[in-house]
Amino acid sequence: MKVLGHKIELLTGLLLHDGTMAGLQELRFPEEKPLLRGQDATELEHDIETPYGLLHVVIRGSPKGNRPAILTYHDVGLNHKLCFNTFFNFEDMQEITKHFVVCHVDAPGQQVGASQFPQGYQFPSMEQLAAMLPSVVQHFGFKYVIGIGVGAGAYVLAKFALIFPDLVEGLVLINIDPNGKGWIDWAATKLSSLTSTLPDTVLSHLFRQEELVSNTELVQSYRQQIGNVVNQANLQLFWNMYNSRRDLDINRPGTVPNAKTLRCPVMLVVGDNAPAEEGVVECNSKLDPTTTTFLKMADSGGLPQVTQPGKLTEAFKYFLQGMGYIAYLKDRRLSGGAVPSASMTRLARSRTSSLTSASSVDGSRPQACTHSDSSEGLGQVNHTMEVSC
Repeated sequence: MKVLGHKIELLTGLLLHDGTMAGLQELRFPEEKPLLRGQDATELEHDIETPYGLLHVVIRGSPKGNRPAILTYHDVGLNHKLCFNTFFNFEDMQEITKHFVVCHVDAPGQQVGASQFPQGYQFPSMEQLAAMLPSVVQHFGFKYVIGIGVGAGAYVLAKFALIFPDLVEGLVLINIDPNGKGWIDWAATKLSSLTSTLPDTVLSHLFRQEELVSNTELVQSYRQQIGNVVNQANLQLFWNMYNSRRDLDINRPGTVPNAKTLRCPVMLVVGDNAPAEEGVVECNSKLDPTTTTFLKMADSGGLPQVTQPGKLTEAFKYFLQGMGYIAYLKDRRLSGGAVPSASMTRLARSRTSSLTSASSVDGSRPQACTHSDSSEGLGQVNHTMEVSC
């Protein structure tokens, strides 16, 4: 493994890994299905065979040279549409994604129109959900991916990166909780399931009580869609498995012998009024501070990708630039568009100036030189930045 100096906007000292597909078995896959009339013609649906069953995947765009794919995984109670449509349809996000192929993964049985699993079906464990993803990577010929996960999906992608680090170039983990459920949590969840409908139980996972009361329009919209769009029996299986998860088993390097942690660049994201805030803070404490950025978003609640897509898009852009991708994007200020928030502008200029190699233009893995603005800090790596925006 080579340690490369990357172009830095958000963070420094990022570790890259050569993608490898060694050891993955050949599998037979069904042909892709074009989307129904009226849907985005640039998207294709696929049912991918994996060691633990079929995965529904939607591909948006086409591969761009050797650049990684952006692979998403949604939270429990949602699917890729409910979780990510607002974010990926945002104008500035489309300016970014035209440089990449996007791969949306739906957890088993959670996609729109999914058939109900038969009686006695064993839903994959969280570890098995992660182990299904190499089949997706292999099927499409991706060398490596940049993952964007929310809640349960963030946990799955983190587990995927721990098991298959050479396949993951970077991670954006929104609302991740690295901890398994204790007995008290399990009892509280069990009691809630007896006194509340499944959609309402899921809503308490997505939103804090304050937001459930104050943002009634958004909450009611998601209550209806969770109840009507996602198969309820399949959702119950996913919900039960997520609440049976184990600790992610990560530790900050140097804190314990042979500590395991995420080796790729990570951006942790949480809203300032999200149920997952405590879990994300703890996850931040367990990751390598030289490769981790912690973004706490103001006024975004439990679904920052839905309520604040502009701020999240801007942060994602700087994250990609820090890895040496997307050397230049159109500045909307020149055409009278929205001006980036002050905090994100400061973040973009924070402590570092960078030189991007030509390799990031032709799509191969980037290599960049990073220099500190302070001569005193020359050669030093920055620690985790916590930014409220």
